[in-house]
Amino acid sequence: MSGSDNPVQAFLHCCSSVVQCVHAHIAHLFPAPDDRSSKRTSPLFSLSTELSRARDAKIVVPSVSLNESIQKPVAVPLTKEELGRATWTLLHTIGAQFPDNPTRQQKRDVKELMAILSRIYPCKECADHFKEVLKANPVQAGSQAELSQWLCHVHNVVNRSLGKLIFPCQRVNARWGKLDCKDRACDVQGPSSFAS
Repeated sequence: MSGSDNPVQAFLHCCSSVVQCVHAHIAHLFPAPDDRSSKRTSPLFSLSTELSRARDAKIVVPSVSLNESIQKPVAVPLTKEELGRATWTLLHTIGAQFPDNPTRQQKRDVKELMAILSRIYPCKECADHFKEVLKANPVQAGSQAELSQWLCHVHNVVNRSLGKLIFPCQRVNARWGKLDCKDRACDVQGPSSFAS
């Protein structure tokens, strides 16, 4: 039986052709990066397959490697805007999970959280602005509804200062409602020894 009559060799040749075809299509989707973006990317994968000799049939498949034009992004720091969106998502989610009848400690915790954010937020300009917003709009945390509405209001204050659209606060629970957790597993927990 000659090498071309060997079904394993024919199969491996077919696989090699498929890999080359896939590579060609992927290369069109992910062109080689320019110098500027090459620092932010690294190879997605390198396909390297080698089969050792098959039993009794001396079949060796050459390595097939995809070139490095297929790239994936490397972790890069967040932008100020991405950080802001993530922070507001966290705050609104805390507001949605806040108890209807919070303890004094839970109320203090929310106020302290806002004060801490205004001091250590990773964007100094944003932190300073948030201090001003807090002075003009003290934290309201008497209930879940009150905290959620207060967060929506101060978020809109910040959005106005950035020239962004405001969010209709009557829809805050539709946008940032309670997390879907079984058996109230996502409820905010606080020390039960403190009275309301």
